[in-house]
Amino acid sequence: MVGTSTFTTAAAVLLSLAPCLGLAASGSGRTTRYWDCCKPSCSWSGKAPVGKPVGTCSANNSPLSDPNTKSGCDGGSAFTCANMSPWAVSEDLAYGFAATSISGGTESSWCCACYKLKFTSGPVAGKTMIVQTTNTGGDLGQNHFDILMPGGGVGLFDGCTAQYGKPLPGQQYGGVSSRSECDSSSMPQALKAGCQWRFDWFKGADNPDMTFEQVKCPSQLTGISGCTRNDDGSFPNA
Repeated sequence: MVGTSTFTTAAAVLLSLAPCLGLAASGSGRTTRYWDCCKPSCSWSGKAPVGKPVGTCSANNSPLSDPNTKSGCDGGSAFTCANMSPWAVSEDLAYGFAATSISGGTESSWCCACYKLKFTSGPVAGKTMIVQTTNTGGDLGQNHFDILMPGGGVGLFDGCTAQYGKPLPGQQYGGVSSRSECDSSSMPQALKAGCQWRFDWFKGADNPDMTFEQVKCPSQLTGISGCTRNDDGSFPNA
């Protein structure tokens, strides 16, 4: 028979682990795509417990130092940096950024958190993408990841015309429909590789479903965003 002290010790260990275990989000959901050039919502101070907010850039993609710079979608000069475009790590793994809405969470729990997405439908089924949340959105559903990719459509707001002096090619929702549009003169040079990624690694997938789990952010992502959550070490490695 196991003694009471053994149970007490085991319970104490579980309680000590509970804060870490309880933070990780997981489930299944849907993806969409966008690139609106606006200042990401996680770029403002005080949105989440982080070392510093997500970085922003000027119209020519030079980094800005003031997190209070007004968004280019609101008449200001802060925009999404072009280096937040997604990229392929290998044939089956990619990194990138996303606007996120997860059931049971808030902007405070989403901003700068990283998630491993495993696609379950379409031509990317079986592939994995790790994204860091840089944005949220009132038009997102639950367990919804709006993946940031150039040429993905500006959606509700168009900051790209202000940033690049011309609208990006493609539809407001959905964006470009072919790789050739990524190579057109209408697509800024700084965004072409990220647009091509959609038709190369992402195989032109149209809003695939996925499962997700929260993970510790890879340094490749935090090195670009400049943002790391204070609790990032609580999550498993990707």
